[in-house]
Amino acid sequence: MTTTIVESGRNDGDDCATKHDRTRIIGAVIDYSSRVGREQGVAMEIALQDFYPSTCWIQLVLRFKDSQGSSARAASSALELIGREGVQAIIGTITPQEATVVSEIGKATEDTPIVSLTSSPATDSTLLKNKLPFFVQMANDINLNIQCSVAIVNNFPWRKVTVIYEDNNGFTTDSGLITLLSDSLRVVGSEIDDHLAFLTQSSASQQDGVIEQELRKLRSKSNRVFIVAHSSIEFTVSLFEKAKQLGMMEKGYVWIVGDKIASLLDSVDASALYNMQGVLGCRTNFVDSAKYFRQFKTKFRKLYGTRYAEEEEYSNPSIYALRAYDAAWAIAEAMDKSRVNATSKELFKQILSSNFEGLSGRIRFRNNTVLQHQTFRIINVVGKSYREVAIWSPDFGFSSTSQKHGQNSKFGNMTTKELGPIYWPGGLQTVPKGWTSFGDDKPLKIGVPASGAFNQFVKVSYDEGINGSYVTGFSVEVFESVLKRLPYHLPYELVPFYGSYDDMVEEVYSKGLDAAVGDTEIMAYRYQYAEFSQPYLESGLIMVVTVKPDESKERWMFLKTFTRRMWLITIAMHTFIGFVIWLIEHAENPDLKSFGAMLWFSVTVLFFAQREPLRSNLSRIVLAPWLLAILIISASFTASLTSMMTISRLQPSVADIETLLKTNATVGCNGNSFIVRYLISVLGFKPNNIRKIDSINDYPDAFTNGDIQAAFFVVPHAKVFLAKYCKGFTMTGPTFKLGGFGFVFPKGSPLALEFSEAILKVIESGEMPRLEEYLLTSYKSCLPSTAVSGGSNSNSSSSSSLGPRPFDGLFLISGGISGFAFVVATVRLVRRHDHFIRAKLNGIRRWPFSFSRRM
Repeated sequence: MTTTIVESGRNDGDDCATKHDRTRIIGAVIDYSSRVGREQGVAMEIALQDFYPSTCWIQLVLRFKDSQGSSARAASSALELIGREGVQAIIGTITPQEATVVSEIGKATEDTPIVSLTSSPATDSTLLKNKLPFFVQMANDINLNIQCSVAIVNNFPWRKVTVIYEDNNGFTTDSGLITLLSDSLRVVGSEIDDHLAFLTQSSASQQDGVIEQELRKLRSKSNRVFIVAHSSIEFTVSLFEKAKQLGMMEKGYVWIVGDKIASLLDSVDASALYNMQGVLGCRTNFVDSAKYFRQFKTKFRKLYGTRYAEEEEYSNPSIYALRAYDAAWAIAEAMDKSRVNATSKELFKQILSSNFEGLSGRIRFRNNTVLQHQTFRIINVVGKSYREVAIWSPDFGFSSTSQKHGQNSKFGNMTTKELGPIYWPGGLQTVPKGWTSFGDDKPLKIGVPASGAFNQFVKVSYDEGINGSYVTGFSVEVFESVLKRLPYHLPYELVPFYGSYDDMVEEVYSKGLDAAVGDTEIMAYRYQYAEFSQPYLESGLIMVVTVKPDESKERWMFLKTFTRRMWLITIAMHTFIGFVIWLIEHAENPDLKSFGAMLWFSVTVLFFAQREPLRSNLSRIVLAPWLLAILIISASFTASLTSMMTISRLQPSVADIETLLKTNATVGCNGNSFIVRYLISVLGFKPNNIRKIDSINDYPDAFTNGDIQAAFFVVPHAKVFLAKYCKGFTMTGPTFKLGGFGFVFPKGSPLALEFSEAILKVIESGEMPRLEEYLLTSYKSCLPSTAVSGGSNSNSSSSSSLGPRPFDGLFLISGGISGFAFVVATVRLVRRHDHFIRAKLNGIRRWPFSFSRRM
């Protein structure tokens, strides 16, 4: 035990009261075996020394107790300070659990104010206030510390982490730390793969042996992202020394340390930093440029270097020293404001009313907890020190060190470029993927189907120049495009697999392959062996058959070239124009005197074969635009009819699957795929009626020879088949929805999720449709669009029928001229027979008079 007496009162005559009953004793429980405890002790002494000029009447005494890192010793030290030493307040690294023990054992001392410099992950401030009303925390909010570490994980494609922490306190609830970290990781889509607690050992050699043994176990697992969440700087130095020796600080590893470690990196030597190259950490941010901080730093370095000469070179104060200074100042100020015989409750009330600008920030309390706006500096250990790469705050997420605020996100979502260049363990320049397939430096063995029926998707060829095989195809191009979207480099080699697709999936399950790429269908039964990525191509099962003429539609096909309205308008216009011409010509043209002659003239005009000459210029004006209209309408009729005769008259040779089953027909499919099982178990085909076909080029011959009456493909394969053999084949029947084409990965592999995200990026960028279009348009002479879809034959004729809209202009011109000619012809006819009409009218007028005379 060390006792330090600091006189904080002035002795300047009559201005101050006598020193009788002016002594106030403050107890301090710290761990002198730790760097944090030594810093806290020195900072408290400096705080009382600095408080000396501000008070006139009290004498403050600090009585220290060394907890030696033991929770039980910390509780007993607090009891001794309150019971034997008679302290009015306690400050130090006392947890709520230890304070509870103190209050339960010493009932008479339960109202002594305790200012804790340690936070607990499982402590709720409201519950703490009710259970320990005289207990106040002045420590970092461990929730924010964890959120900062989680924000780093969220910024990179790491889905699993391993948590390491030091369990050196029997009363702490370390499960609360793991629960809090697990919940925070789950919010960002990550999880704890494993966690490891190191108990404090009796000797350093024993501690090193345990660390080495446990690290070897972790090295044998696949995860490579480690969070050192809660440990002393002494343990951390030993941990990274062993990690360096075991090769766990090389390329591919990720290490993230919390504030308790990052804030003390200034206190470790160069050899310790050498073992920590590439480590990322969250370090509490504080103002280190203010004048009062520089003054404190000078005093601290001088006193700390004097007291601990072996650490003089590394004597810069950390955030823990600043908080200890502020805590001691708050207690001293509260005692100064309290009257001589003030009760513990009054003293505690004065502590909670503190409001001043401390070294660690503004000091205010709420719910027995210091209320500070905390931000963290993201540091990266490089060389003999570290550099700051970003600032993180709970309200604004990440921001660069030159900015005040970052993005408005709880966990932050900056990109790697915004976070700045990071030096990763082993000098890796790209972001580590965070896991290994147990072949650290070996490329992933990715299987590809070498015996698939459609080599347009995966084609394995042999190159004599390299004396080996190489793989090409649509699926390989998609795979390479997806790799470019991954945030890290992924070495791989494509390994041809000569077997069925199911066998290839099982090979991934048995670890013979690290993954599989190709036109592999995502099926439910395959999930018991492997996991799949997001489908990069939609799929379904479809039937392809030959086509035959549709005789039922050929008989009256010519009538469907035009719509009914078009036929009616054309016939009406033609009849009206013929009548107008007859009306003009019948008086002077003997060839067009009878109405029958007019009808014959109308028929011959359609074929431009009329022999009756027109004698009136008005007739010629009427006929000329209509002849042009007839020419255009006839050409359109011919073109439409030709199109309908070449396309619409075709129909599938087999109507549906039920017909195949009833007639016991033979069908073909890819023998290496799941389709054989699907045809038998789902659609009900007999195994003897299924013929396995190994190549896309064998299907036409199988149809021609009558070996099969239908073929079943997945939709992408069907599109390729029709693109290559468009004449004579069509898709028909319903499409049975399937999962689509995806990449295969081992169960639990983080690659499945990362590839799914990258596939979505390829699809959203528009690259996937371009690759698919290039696949189909490679057959320039024959595209799927020219083939007949079985479901659209019934509507193809009506949809291609021509209506009157394209000919509206011709109809208006011809109709307008014909109408005008009809009016002129009618006027001429009336004038020509004027005397006859008048005679008739006069006869009608005289008829009543002649009738009356007879009567």
